[in-house]
Amino acid sequence: MMSKSYTNLLDLASGNFPIMGREKKRLPRVMTVTGVISELDDEQANSVTSEGPSSVVQDRIIIVANQLPIKAKRRPDDIGWSFSWDEDSLLWQLKDGLPEDMEVLYVGSLRVDVDSSEQDDVSQLLLERFKCVPAFLPQAILSKFYHGFCKQQLWPLFHYMLPYSATHGGRFDRSLWEAYVAANKIFSQRVIEVINPDDDFVWIHDYHLMVLPSFLRRRFTRLRMGFFLHSPFPSSEIYRTLPVREEILKALLNADLIGFHTFDYARHFLSCCSRMLGLEYQSKRGYIGLEYFGRTVGIKIMPVGIHMGQMESVLRLADKDWRVQELKRQFEGKVVLLGVDDMDIFKGVNLKLLAMEQMLRQHPKWQGRAVFIQIANPARGKGKDLEEIREEIQECCKRINESFGQTNYEPIVFIDRPVSLTERAAYYTVAECVVVTAVRDGMNLTPYEYVVCRQGTSGSDYSSESNGPQKSMLVISEFMGCSPSLSGAIRVNPWNIEATAEALNEAISMADAEKQLRHEKHYKYVSTHDVAYWSKSFFQDMERTCKDHFRRRCWGIGLGFGFRVVALDPNFRKLSIDAIVAAYSRSKRRAILLDYDGTVMPQTSIDKAPSRQVISIIDSLCDDVRNTVFVVSGRGRESLGNWFSSCNKLGIAAEHGYFMRWSADKDWENCGQGSDFGWIQIAEPVMKLYTEATDGSSIETKESALVWHHRDADPDFGCSQAKELLDHLESVLANEPVAVKSGQFIVEVKPQGVSKGLVAEKIFTSMTDAGRRADFVLCIGDDRSDEDMFEIIGHAVSSGVLSSNTLVFACTVGQKPSKAKYYLDDTTEVINMLEALAEVSDISSPPESP
Repeated sequence: MMSKSYTNLLDLASGNFPIMGREKKRLPRVMTVTGVISELDDEQANSVTSEGPSSVVQDRIIIVANQLPIKAKRRPDDIGWSFSWDEDSLLWQLKDGLPEDMEVLYVGSLRVDVDSSEQDDVSQLLLERFKCVPAFLPQAILSKFYHGFCKQQLWPLFHYMLPYSATHGGRFDRSLWEAYVAANKIFSQRVIEVINPDDDFVWIHDYHLMVLPSFLRRRFTRLRMGFFLHSPFPSSEIYRTLPVREEILKALLNADLIGFHTFDYARHFLSCCSRMLGLEYQSKRGYIGLEYFGRTVGIKIMPVGIHMGQMESVLRLADKDWRVQELKRQFEGKVVLLGVDDMDIFKGVNLKLLAMEQMLRQHPKWQGRAVFIQIANPARGKGKDLEEIREEIQECCKRINESFGQTNYEPIVFIDRPVSLTERAAYYTVAECVVVTAVRDGMNLTPYEYVVCRQGTSGSDYSSESNGPQKSMLVISEFMGCSPSLSGAIRVNPWNIEATAEALNEAISMADAEKQLRHEKHYKYVSTHDVAYWSKSFFQDMERTCKDHFRRRCWGIGLGFGFRVVALDPNFRKLSIDAIVAAYSRSKRRAILLDYDGTVMPQTSIDKAPSRQVISIIDSLCDDVRNTVFVVSGRGRESLGNWFSSCNKLGIAAEHGYFMRWSADKDWENCGQGSDFGWIQIAEPVMKLYTEATDGSSIETKESALVWHHRDADPDFGCSQAKELLDHLESVLANEPVAVKSGQFIVEVKPQGVSKGLVAEKIFTSMTDAGRRADFVLCIGDDRSDEDMFEIIGHAVSSGVLSSNTLVFACTVGQKPSKAKYYLDDTTEVINMLEALAEVSDISSPPESP
């Protein structure tokens, strides 16, 4: 059933993307320099839509973000616009890490409101001069999209702020969600206009565009696409409160690679995928991947860095050196601590001021000597919470200065205005310590900038320590994305005012030699892990993740944000009932092997006994003397024997083949290698320990095996306990004749030499020895244990047990990666197929001699 989230959004999620506006014109590639709208030549030819002839080079990447890396302003005469690159933008800086010959195209919105009458001309100019494609959002959508859903709902939630009351945070508003979806669709339309899906890469940035991958994947199933989240990803307990939680998760999983700054953020995302979608990740050779309908969605963990070239250029500017001189004179004889933050409720500016106040009170020696400079960049959002924080900060500054201020000395210097990078670098240069106490922050590059500025440049007369080794100190919150990479910093819990105050005292009291060592360690990391290193690493992983895109068969299924792409081996296809019935009718000696649970019995069914329809179909197949029919299951022989007692000619392999019976009138055969079950006395107590410690788990005791189930346990804890149990059992049973295996929500211990594959091999061999080598094989199952049967069929053909002319139909249930060559969607289709075979079965004719 379709989620209510899709109500009134079918037109947005249908995948029908009309090109917006009048036909756009492709402009020739030229040098990207500052452009003026009046210079536009309106006579250029060729469409930029994907339907037109493509002139793009083979290697091209389309960077998609909420805002283009472009500065825009009205011309002085108010006729047209003037544009230039925003060199502070991460999107502009990341080009340095991409291959030199790769063309970069940007798609995003502008920071200014462009009248509809000018939009086509602006689009034309930006494409020609900057290779930028602007997405113009109608004002009604923009307000609800950015200031509504992004800033009132996603941003607070991703920073662990829940709307417990109507006045605290933003309650979920479906109209804002609809605007978010509508905005993402507009971005997708702009991408579609310029994309060459066979050659281009697409790299989407941040939480504003989390459902964009679904729109693009619906249109281009093999598109090579990555997504990087620059904000934190909250724990599953927080994320699960979002009413559209699954829609966003499924949309993100339509990307090929999903990037996060830290392992914590990635772990939270993987936990959400496990708890809400039942997906488990695997780590192989250092890479983390999620198997999602045959596609492996890569998970990338890599914190972004700063642009070293830009920082070094700033450090060489005369303006910066002049400002450094001025600041040194202003704060001569003082120890300067510095904070640089956006005016934001999550930056913890108020907390660091309280810590400074506490330090001055606890350590009076710093009164008159220590100065805390707080630079507050303009707020990006708005709201009551922000105003309250601003008032608290101002009151704090006033109180501290009144309490500890002296003649020509104020302990707090609050700078509430935009500060350029050049001026900021000057403040970094004179600061003994930088303090960043965000209560939650995706990354935060302020500490990186500070370290580079304290290092200075070889030719500068005003580096931090012109006559000696460079040194720096950092006091940073443990709740920031940059914290793990700065191991020499003093990490604090910003909510603990007393501990933060002691950290400030420790930082400025530390010996110079220790500060130098910490600085060297930080500078080595920051200078080598810059933005170019980050983008190069992400792009290389995107290439690796997408390398098999054009080798596999892909098709899309599902409605709305339930849409996903199934990617399978080119030889893997749906089993045609007409084809198998025709082959069945032509054959004379048939082997039919059927799994039970998940194949002829739905996994979700509470009553696991077979229906009358299933009994009747299997009876009909068994009554045809040309057929050898087996149910091959992990279930015990008692239950299988009782359920199929009326099927006298049916063979049964129970407990994965440990017990076999060729027909109801034959005795059960023990196919295990031995009858020593002394290992149970070792394994069972271990399993009981884990059962007692894991709520929702249980032990199933079979005649030949022990199975630990954790389907009803907490997903994360159950999975963790299963891994521990697997290691524990492998250790204590290392010298026992058993195999310890994990499966879907189980850990199983069973005798060695027992598998469904060996059952299949024994059936084929027995038929050949009896002079009835099978010329038709149907083998069907749904889980990992059935893959052994599919694999053994290939070996049986190569070894001569089966003829190379044998008609083989190895079939799995569900569209998923498998060693089988065919699939059916569900148990209903399996039963329909078997019923079709039963209808053409001949119960009167004897089998033909070989």
